Amino acid sequence: MLTKTSTAGGAVIDQPETKTTAKAPVKPAVDTQKKTAPAPARDLTIYLDGKFVPEADAKVSVFDHGLLYGDGIFEGIRFYNGRVFRLEEHLERLWDSARSICLEIPMGRGEMTEALLETIRKNDLREGYIRLIVTRGVGNLGLNPAQCKRPSVIIIATTIALYPKEVCEKGLTVVTCATRRTSPAALNPAVKSLNYLNNVMARIEANLAGADEALMLNEAGNVAECTADNVFIIKRGQIFTPPIAAGALRGITRSVVFDIAAELGLKITETDITRHDVFIADECFLTGTAAEVIPVVKADGRMIGSGKPGSITTRIIGRFREMTRATGTPIFE
Repeated sequence: MLTKTSTAGGAVIDQPETKTTAKAPVKPAVDTQKKTAPAPARDLTIYLDGKFVPEADAKVSVFDHGLLYGDGIFEGIRFYNGRVFRLEEHLERLWDSARSICLEIPMGRGEMTEALLETIRKNDLREGYIRLIVTRGVGNLGLNPAQCKRPSVIIIATTIALYPKEVCEKGLTVVTCATRRTSPAALNPAVKSLNYLNNVMARIEANLAGADEALMLNEAGNVAECTADNVFIIKRGQIFTPPIAAGALRGITRSVVFDIAAELGLKITETDITRHDVFIADECFLTGTAAEVIPVVKADGRMIGSGKPGSITTRIIGRFREMTRATGTPIFE
């Protein structure tokens, strides 16, 4: 198609009409091997230090200590059916993490809550995942955090799915990785820091082994957790999970399972768990904000129980789904 264009001398010439290229759909914020949730069909709006900006303009300095040293904290938060699930618990853990590493979050909890909800609204989502990040902020190339004058707050709202539907229904396979969980004496896992290289290395081992997840052991050789999930096993109708002292994150979904077990009249015992305990378990499942509650049916090549999700795991998953659909902080009210 031709358009008329005037030259500097007043002559009119025909020129071909140019077309703009549509932007590609935005991918989910969390990198995974397998995904089933569709990505948003348009650019995301990101909260960055008090402003809502298009994702193309959501940039941090190369001198930000979050980038240079993994110096910062984060929370992964789910929202379902127009409600943010366990928001207060996530914010409390964020503030606890900040206090532990002497990081001053530059806004109050009320302001943070509204910024988070508004980020979801601006992306017109009712189901999805929030990544809430607080970095130490811009400093110099030195390690000293005192050089960073103001922390940076980033909020991303998008969609997420770690595993396809059939894996969630049939169960995961896991392998024990050689990479040990960082000792609480070195970097306490209670702090959800931006430094996740320990978990990333374990994730690489799972990928190389063709497994869905990796069991991470602590220095004593006991199970601590998986790369991004807490671990539960079931034996003779009783549920067991590693204690926080073993190197496990104090997971929000983990705590929800404790509540569900109490409702269902099931006992959960926090105790050291070995690989042997996982191998001989009747059932096994993992919990995490991104993974939710998901069964495990094979560990290091050994079938767990019948090789299918067990009845107790299935009951817990069913109740968890009911809670996520019916409870939480309203987004649009």
